[in-house]
Amino acid sequence: MYLHIGSNTVIRTRDIIGIFDLDNSTLSYKTRDFLAKAQKEGRIINTSADLPKSFIVCREKDQEKIYICQLSPLTLIKRTDKK
Repeated sequence: MYLHIGSNTVIRTRDIIGIFDLDNSTLSYKTRDFLAKAQKEGRIINTSADLPKSFIVCREKDQEKIYICQLSPLTLIKRTDKK
């Protein structure tokens, strides 16, 4: 199954490791460090032209990728049919 996360971007649901709220999770310095390291390594894909609300961590071809998304985590979870 696939998940449409906006801006013509679709990811496989079986590749998703986690869906996180950007506002709440970036309060932790560990999350900020994780995202900064991923940015330096070129593993972040920004699918949002607007203010981002969530990020999705995926494992694709033995590499972790992070998608920055303008949709809320609740909306994304509803789209995956995983509860």
